[in-house]
Amino acid sequence: MDARSLRWSHAEGGRQRCGVCPRGCTLSPGQRGFCFVRRGTPEGVELTSYGRSTGFCVDPIEKKPLSHFFPGTAVLSFGTAGCNLGCKFCQNWSISTSREVESLSQAASPMAIADAAASLGCRSVAFTYNDPVVWAEYAIDTAKAVRARGMQSVAVTAAYIEPELRAPFFDAMDAVNVDLKAFDPDFYRRLCFADIRPVLDTLAWLSRRGRTWVEITTLVIPGHNDDDAQLRALSTWIFETFGPDLPLHFSAFHPDFRMRDTARTPLSTLQRARAIAHACGLRYVYSGNVHDPESETTRCPGCRAALIVRDRYRIESWALSEGRCPHCATQIAGRFEARPGDWGRRRLPVQI
Repeated sequence: MDARSLRWSHAEGGRQRCGVCPRGCTLSPGQRGFCFVRRGTPEGVELTSYGRSTGFCVDPIEKKPLSHFFPGTAVLSFGTAGCNLGCKFCQNWSISTSREVESLSQAASPMAIADAAASLGCRSVAFTYNDPVVWAEYAIDTAKAVRARGMQSVAVTAAYIEPELRAPFFDAMDAVNVDLKAFDPDFYRRLCFADIRPVLDTLAWLSRRGRTWVEITTLVIPGHNDDDAQLRALSTWIFETFGPDLPLHFSAFHPDFRMRDTARTPLSTLQRARAIAHACGLRYVYSGNVHDPESETTRCPGCRAALIVRDRYRIESWALSEGRCPHCATQIAGRFEARPGDWGRRRLPVQI
């Protein structure tokens, strides 16, 4: 796959319809789609950001956030530019809204990325910072190169994707963290310029597919998606769709982009959200963007023993035994090895 083999179809008037996400942008030659990085040509639609990145960094896997996927290990993270959502609260807006792809980018082939991840001792590579759905071909090719080197691939995505692209994209990923913005169609329309239905449909498909490890994150924004009823509806839907073992992360909002007048999310709100999710039957619920070691700790759902104790991404103690609680033998859902990684809190920018 390369930048010339993108998903598209002919539309009326010599235009081309992009087939990557539910927007279905119809583009004249030279015209850019909503994501900005896909452009119409006389022959079809091209991805202008293939092989280019806005930066590389080695992170702890918990920062994605993934708490049940090879804890403590290092992940090589990178993104490109552009996005197919228009979230007013975007925390990575300088990348997702960038119109200067060439000046921001480093050139890096899929194989070069896989080689770099291996040489840096990474357990996985993450497609993040901006949504990899808009650069799916580059992400898929890189995931194949990464698997060939014996490592894992991770997508951090809002899951705003066309059904025909789900299998090629998600089957290439070993883990995914889906950013479920809220459980309210009006929220998606007003604050994301998008439709919630394709996101829920994709999550339901992932639950049935069962090939990719899934965790979900919701950014909790005061006054917009933090009321008890919505948090309960979101948690109940996840429980009914995935069962009790899917890890859910409630992340704190900070004022940014076009919502600088909205207050930060207090810790008490995240604690309330976690309590609601637990009451709805979810076993593993975490908080992010705040310092609260208890909300980072993985506890046994059987006897409540602390099995993985974390403090700001660093693993402080580990008690799992072959993926089970050593006290009551309850199986803990996830992808675990005998021992955790020791990357800690480090953030290491790298050049490739």
